[in-house]
Amino acid sequence: QPKSKAAFGSVGRRIPYRILHVINQDGESLGNMHRAEALRLMDQHGLKLVLLRENVEPPVYRLMTGQQIHEEQLKRAEKKKASPKPGVIQKELSFSSAIAKNDLETKTKQIAQWIEKRHHVKVTIRQAK
Repeated sequence: QPKSKAAFGSVGRRIPYRILHVINQDGESLGNMHRAEALRLMDQHGLKLVLLRENVEPPVYRLMTGQQIHEEQLKRAEKKKASPKPGVIQKELSFSSAIAKNDLETKTKQIAQWIEKRHHVKVTIRQAK
């Protein structure tokens, strides 16, 4: 059973599958091919084989340049930053700019309680008409 990949990265020559579905650097499908043929293509063009999806039959690999790999890693890092972390609760509170003083104080106390509990708080203020 092949190891699941921990992170996106260059696979190089350690490919546990015999038959692969290969996509070229422009995103066009080259079809299914044997591992040796894919490695030969990789060497001819000076590219790297990168695993995209392994839960399909046959697994999908893409030929990429070092620059493309780097850009893809940056995109994935941005997505990971943007998604909320598991276990972190995000609370959202919205109110009008014409809020009464007592209501504002009550909502401020609620926000303080959420922050004490280490929740992420998002406050939205709508402009009154």
